[in-house]
Amino acid sequence: MANMSYCRFQNTYQDLKDCIESIEYKTDIKDLPEIEKKYALKLRELCREYLELSEVEEEEEEND
Repeated sequence: MANMSYCRFQNTYQDLKDCIESIEYKTDIKDLPEIEKKYALKLRELCREYLELSEVEEEEEEND
């Protein structure tokens, strides 16, 4: 199910937190089923992209 635009970040935050806790306390990425491992690695790349974009936003806010 798609996230509604007014709560997208709130919902994604909770889902990402759940993924992190799973890796931290329950399951190593290498022990995941292949499809989950594939998406865990894709998620890592997506998080890097998000960090890059959010850093640009922070810099723009500081310059205003």
